[in-house]
Amino acid sequence: MKKCILLLFIMTAFIGCSNSDFNNKNPNIPNYSFTVDLNLNLPAYSNLKFPSNAIYYAGVGAKGIYVFNTGSGYNAFDAACPNQAFTSCTAMTLNGINIVCPCDENEYSLFTGQGKLEYPLKQYRVELNGSVLRVYN
Repeated sequence: MKKCILLLFIMTAFIGCSNSDFNNKNPNIPNYSFTVDLNLNLPAYSNLKFPSNAIYYAGVGAKGIYVFNTGSGYNAFDAACPNQAFTSCTAMTLNGINIVCPCDENEYSLFTGQGKLEYPLKQYRVELNGSVLRVYN
């Protein structure tokens, strides 16, 4: 009986653990802590109300962030090139639904963060609460 209770307790502990599979580690981009609240009712961020639109927000992350409306939610990615040394490149530029690294001209999807090289874009967490979009690390 004691073994059953112990086994039940251990199984409950493992099942209760959450693995969000969120990994934004990249050896080329330093890790910065920040929180930004974007009010989607303000003109500067109103484009984010519509699918496939992105905005650039400077002053957070390594080289600023791109926030993107996927149509089913939001993504936020660092604007630093993920496959280049941090100090060697300027911020990436927007090209439709992709962002482009100026050093190697590799494009990364704002839907998935994937490109053709080893590292994907460095992704940040996003929460929508009413009309306020919170981006944080």
